[in-house]
Parts: sequence; structure tokens; C-alpha cells
Amino acid sequence: MARTLAMFTDTSLCIGCRACQVACKQWNELPSEQPEWTGSYQNHATFTDKTYRLVRFMEKPQPNGELAWLLMSDVCKHCAQAGCLDACPTGAIYRTEFGTVNINQDVCNGCRYCVSSCPFGVVSFNHDTGRANKCTFCNDRIHNGLGPACAKTCPTDSIQFGFRDELVPKAQKRVAALKELGYKDAQLYGADSNGPLGGLNAFFLLLDRPATYELPEKPLLPQRNVKVDSLLAVGSALLVGVGALVAFRERGSQPSGSQPPGSQPPGSQPPGSQPPGSHPKDDRDA
Repeated sequence: MARTLAMFTDTSLCIGCRACQVACKQWNELPSEQPEWTGSYQNHATFTDKTYRLVRFMEKPQPNGELAWLLMSDVCKHCAQAGCLDACPTGAIYRTEFGTVNINQDVCNGCRYCVSSCPFGVVSFNHDTGRANKCTFCNDRIHNGLGPACAKTCPTDSIQFGFRDELVPKAQKRVAALKELGYKDAQLYGADSNGPLGGLNAFFLLLDRPATYELPEKPLLPQRNVKVDSLLAVGSALLVGVGALVAFRERGSQPSGSQPPGSQPPGSQPPGSQPPGSHPKDDRDA
């Protein structure tokens, strides 16, 4: 297998210009979309089948009452342990020799298992084609000696493309430099190969907690919760069974032929009632 390729996104250098977002659409021939109101300059709340890279705008209140901008160009993480790849029943999702994860559109059957299996909400379903879509890491470009279009167009080098084993040490040095400048919360997200999901091939330098950037603190694959969910299901079934057993035992403990309080014996008539077909006695007949 070839050396793993990666993208390192340094959010401290992002200026929110969206050049990467536009370049992604142009290269992949994705149509424009109607912007939606998100409460900020972010033009979409989530990834869509026509938006593979999304620039996020976060506002963080400061102690002095002002707001600090936190910007991030988000994209598919191309996880080393990819939930979408594990969940795909047709083999449409595959890993390339460079470590990236792609979807073969000719094999995808539109089951959407990958959509629910992605812990980052990256994979989207295309209702026009009936197939799933996401970032391809510009698969055609990297196989022809070119970098991804987003990294190529970034004016501040916030998005850097290269071999993963070279980018990670570079990112670690950048974190150390930022901490010296006073950014005490600076940290890498997804750079550790021994971390969650075996590391991310599109990893990030963040200036705050991951949750601030709408990223899970500890991303997990849905498959990893099968044991816990199975135990909960078994426990629930046992509780239901015990409840049913207790109810049947209480019902069987009542004496045979006994009637609940206030009930009438079978065939008896309530007081003051007349047998069927009879008529009340008229006083005039006396």
C-alpha cells in the first residue's frame, strides 16, 4: 500500500473566504444551492449531497463581552476505521491505496446505511440519483499527481495536503507555537493514530474544544455500541417477562368462582330490575 495521504486543516489560519467550498463545487461539478438561515454567516447547517466541504462560522462569547470568531473548513475525515465502509452491504464504499475512502456510484444501491453510520454526519443521500455522496478527496486529482482542489485554492494555507507521516509532526509543532502565543486550548483533532477511529486522514488544529466546532468529543462507530445495546435489550426483555409472570401469578391466586367486590353472580338481575319480556305491574290492576 502506498504512503497514506492526508489533509491538515489549521483553523487558526482560516479566514472564512469559502474559496475551498467553491473550488470543491467547481471541480466536482456540483450545482449551487439556495442558502439557508443558520443564525451566522454559515450558508448551510450541515453537509448535503451537493456540498462536500462546508465552512463553519462559530461565535464564542469572551469574558470582556465581545465575540470571537472561530472558523473551520469542515470535510469528510476519511477515517482509518470508517463506519460508512464497515456498514456498506454492497462493497460500494472502498479504501484506496492512499488510505482515502470513496463511494463507487455504480455499485451503491442507496440503502443509506452509510449515512447513519458516519459519526460526523458527512455522508448525504442524493434523492435525484438514489445514491450516497460525500467528499472523494479529489480521487481523480491525487491519482494524477495533483492535490485536492480545496487545498490547492486555499489562500492562507489553512488546508495543507501531503503525506500523513509528514503532516502530523508539522501540525504538532504548530500547536506548540500557538500555545506559546497564548492559545492555551489549541489542540489537534484526529491526528493520533491510536485515538478514536484509528485517526483521521483529514485532521484538524482547533483553538477550542471539539464541541465548539460541532465535532464529537470522542467519535465512536455505531457498531461499537452493539454489545451495550444488546445487553440493554436483553435486560428490558427480562423485566417484561418478570412483570408478566407476576401478573399471571396474581391472577391465578384468586379463589375459583369468586367474584370481584360489587359484581353480580352470573344470571342474576340487579335489584329492582324485571325479567326479560315482563312489564312493570300497574297499580290499577290491583
